[in-house]
Amino acid sequence: MAVPLVAVAAPAGAVAAASGIGTDDRQRVDAAAVVRLDPSPDVLLLSDHDFIHALWQKARDGGEAFEAVRLAAEAAMSSELAADHVQFIVTGIHEAYAVDKQREKDKADAARAARLAKSQALITIGIPSSPELLDLSDDNFIRAVMRHTASGPEVRAAAAKALAGDPAAWLEFIVNGAREAHQRDVAAEIKELEERNRAEAERRKELAARSNTAALFRITPSEAMLALSDDNFIRELLRAVPADLKESELYAAGQRAVLSPDPAVWKAYIHTGAEEAYKKDDEARRKKIADANRRLALQIQAAAEQTGVHPNLVALAKQALAGSDEAVAGFLKEDSQYRARRQTLAPVSGKAGFVVRQSSVDGGETFLAPVSASSKQSDREDGTWVIVPALGGQPGCWSFESARKPGHYLAQKDLRVKLTASDNSAQFRKDASWCAKKGLSGTGISFESAGQPGRFLRQHWGDMYAGNKAGGANRFDTATEFVQDATWKIATPLAR
Repeated sequence: MAVPLVAVAAPAGAVAAASGIGTDDRQRVDAAAVVRLDPSPDVLLLSDHDFIHALWQKARDGGEAFEAVRLAAEAAMSSELAADHVQFIVTGIHEAYAVDKQREKDKADAARAARLAKSQALITIGIPSSPELLDLSDDNFIRAVMRHTASGPEVRAAAAKALAGDPAAWLEFIVNGAREAHQRDVAAEIKELEERNRAEAERRKELAARSNTAALFRITPSEAMLALSDDNFIRELLRAVPADLKESELYAAGQRAVLSPDPAVWKAYIHTGAEEAYKKDDEARRKKIADANRRLALQIQAAAEQTGVHPNLVALAKQALAGSDEAVAGFLKEDSQYRARRQTLAPVSGKAGFVVRQSSVDGGETFLAPVSASSKQSDREDGTWVIVPALGGQPGCWSFESARKPGHYLAQKDLRVKLTASDNSAQFRKDASWCAKKGLSGTGISFESAGQPGRFLRQHWGDMYAGNKAGGANRFDTATEFVQDATWKIATPLAR
């Protein structure tokens, strides 16, 4: 989608507000910097609304990194109030970007934590770590652990169970499952050893507890370190702790333990306390990310509800929010967001089962045709549209992108509505933009052409036109059944 970079020369002496500009160059340059938009003279001469559209385009092209900015820009564009446009440019875009930056940081922290969790799992089991192992995808990492000779029967069984599950099960195995399974393997070995040599069993139990605690700190303990007294062992962990763990509960609990004069407290930390603290850290990290994801999903839901043209997006947002944290994270993925904007356009009355579809074999002609959930996939895709903010940037207007042919839109050409590839021209952006109005028939929704004001998306004898009811030379410009033919309902997408 192209940005409408059309310079508008202001007449001599005209005030800025006359051209819809209520912001100054400094404010615009600052806003443009957020999404890396080049603040060229043409861009700086755009009206506030069109400038926001240019910002929105860059945010959309930037993907998930600018999700909150994109949503805030869409909300601003949907408003016809100049004050809302100014507010977004001056402060709104920066507030939204702060949300995006925090979310990106949380995601980066989560990715780093996942890699470090792999390192911890390897240290615990006794598998030599390597960049190649750490760079494996979660499922392939688990397969590598399962095949390694250092893995005991419990680790192999837990790995097989995790692989049979979903990505959340893979992550849980890496973060906690591998370590806990190894502890069961060690416990089984010690139990067997106790029958022959109780003293050696106790020694092995202590070594296993220390090795596990050291792994939580991502430290491979030396023989000399393992031979230290309990308090000095903890002190050594605290001394060698990676910098990123110094704000963790794992570190804080270790500090509290080593400051105690009671040897029982030191031992308890090594055997159980460090594990409990580590799990608190992991739970807090996951909750932080999950809470941020839910806030963004709620924002997306609220914005979609305001548009009136995205019931599928609203439904999927609600479904995700009613589910697990993993469901919300899946909903927020860029591809999921794009697909969630899919809808089907159907007449509000009559012709049950008919929808607006395109036909590639007919050169992109659009018409009403019966398509259902049982139709073949290609037909369902031809009757499904991704509803995106108007290519022309008009507030309250939308463009209909083909689900089957991305980059192709419902556009009027000589009043005939066809599926047409975007040529990035200003005229095309107008011709592919449709402004939502209250349904002419009193229900549903009608779409006025931005390229042909006063004309509405209508079907006439099954074919699609930009028509009116004024009459004249065009057979589709007739008042007969006009309000019914130009009124639509946004239906469940036939192709999800």
